Amino acid sequence: MPEPGPLVSLQNVHRYYAMGDTEVRALDGVSFTIEKGEFVSIMGPSGSGKSTCMNMIGCLDRPTSGEILIGGTGTSQMNETELAEIRNETIGFVFQQYHLIANMNVLENVMLPLRYQGLPLHERRHRAREVLERIGLGDRIKHLPHELSGGQKQRVAIARATVTKPAIVLADEPTGALDSETGQSVIDLFGEINRAGTTIIIVTHDPEIGGSARRRIHIRDGKITEDERV
Repeated sequence: MPEPGPLVSLQNVHRYYAMGDTEVRALDGVSFTIEKGEFVSIMGPSGSGKSTCMNMIGCLDRPTSGEILIGGTGTSQMNETELAEIRNETIGFVFQQYHLIANMNVLENVMLPLRYQGLPLHERRHRAREVLERIGLGDRIKHLPHELSGGQKQRVAIARATVTKPAIVLADEPTGALDSETGQSVIDLFGEINRAGTTIIIVTHDPEIGGSARRRIHIRDGKITEDERV
């Protein structure tokens, strides 16, 4: 069994990519830990390494060297099946472009991740309805994605990410396609989810959005330049 400790731990993580004859150091010796229940933003300009960092935490990529632990379990040497299991059981993903299934209604979109957990249909429906009611979309369950506003689509995406009750919600530029007022309402929703006990990690280039987190990790040129708590 994994030892108790930080929920997320990156230990001297390097990630290098070859681009022709050039070696790109996307992450260059990154180390930090995130405890259960934290609300963290990972901030930096385009090309800083923040998205690569997100991919490492989300088990979407492996480091060139260094170690990553999720819930005390090392992931760097896991195979694809093992990584998928960590993603399905531990992490909920929210992306800028929503990635909703166009021909599925709101309820069906939110139910989808529960299918991979082997839950019976009635339990999937109950869990999806419950989370949609909680985020204020209980009256939209039969709507298709094209019938929703941008803010509503992102709330559906957040419902889908949280319906499996993950330990971590990992959000990549979650307000990038939204106006500022709608974006702030989405960030407020993340705050509510965090106060209920879920660890939130937001990756963003926007200082205003990143500033909503209680801890802010700044990355530039693949290195951490600042790690501040407020």
